[in-house]
Amino acid sequence: MNYLKEERLNVLAAEYVLGTLRGKARTRFQKLMMQYQAVSDAVSQWEQHLSGFADTIAPVTPGQNVWETIQLRLGHKVINTDHDNVVEIERAKRGRWRVLSMLSTAAALLLAVVLITTQPEPIDEVSHIAVVNNADNTPLWVIEVSSSSLSVKVTDAFAALDNKDYELWMVPASGEAPISLGLLPELGGDSRATPSILLDKSIAALAVSLEAPGGSVTGAPTEVLYIAPIVSV
Repeated sequence: MNYLKEERLNVLAAEYVLGTLRGKARTRFQKLMMQYQAVSDAVSQWEQHLSGFADTIAPVTPGQNVWETIQLRLGHKVINTDHDNVVEIERAKRGRWRVLSMLSTAAALLLAVVLITTQPEPIDEVSHIAVVNNADNTPLWVIEVSSSSLSVKVTDAFAALDNKDYELWMVPASGEAPISLGLLPELGGDSRATPSILLDKSIAALAVSLEAPGGSVTGAPTEVLYIAPIVSV
């Protein structure tokens, strides 16, 4: 079993801090803490994360029967054999196990809530990429496409023109008019929703046109500068 896998390590570290990881499993985990810094770091993070919950719980003074039960288990108090004391001891045992059961249940519920709320959002993996190159075959924009998002990154080789914008287009394989995807960023990058037809076979490539500020006013590319194929990765 790969204990260093992030999801499994988080679960084990949280159980260790809560005290619900017991027996041989706890011993194995303690050995991993001494062997791997990542395990120790995970435990420290969960200790910091869960320590705040303790501040929200009001302190409760233990009842007298709790101390008596502790003394009995440690052998500091003699058990009388008369019926009344036996009954009281049995009641104390039942009460103790009820408390432990409640604490275990609460810890399990707390762990479940914490794990649910701290689970990272699933990553939508990039399935296609398009690189827009200039005449010297130098990349200007790198476009990464997943099923839900289209991410555009501007390279250091790009140099903007004054009073001009660059617009991105989908080029249909059928030869029909290009479909605008909006203006391209000129610094850094941006992300937008992936059109449902972009990854369809009906789209042959992406194109970049040079436009007046604000983009094409005709709904068609004014001056097509670059064509970039969409490549599956």
